[in-house]
Amino acid sequence: MKYSRLTKEQFEELHQEFINFLATQQVTADEWANLKVNKPELAETELDVFSDLIWEGVLNQAEYLEHFSAQHIYLFRLGKKKMKAIVINVKNKEVDITTQEGYDWLRANLMDERVEFLQADKPYSEDKNLDKFKMIEQGASITKGQLFRYFDELIN
Repeated sequence: MKYSRLTKEQFEELHQEFINFLATQQVTADEWANLKVNKPELAETELDVFSDLIWEGVLNQAEYLEHFSAQHIYLFRLGKKKMKAIVINVKNKEVDITTQEGYDWLRANLMDERVEFLQADKPYSEDKNLDKFKMIEQGASITKGQLFRYFDELIN
């Protein structure tokens, strides 16, 4: 398995897609029920393969990632050959930008000397989607990129 297995809730959301996936494997509903009981390891493999397919589709479509911590915002635009990163560092330990109050402070003090903006390009490894997945596992979220575009325009 390349990524991680989908959660029970995610499988429930993707119930119809999973049925279609099993159909492409020529597995009927009765055969699936039989597999789960008599060959659970094979059923587990099917769940893993489906999970990887879903992750591949999601990661191929992802264009932006964001990750917030108490003093940092990491914004990424996921290009074809590399990702562009914008990092906002808050050098005021009294501010936690993961809270509404801290985020409001940041918005009101963008030009304060305690707010630092950094930019970098980061090349992908040989597996671009695995790079994206690892960032998501570390807490990044897929977004539409509004914050990235806002800060990109602000600092460039």
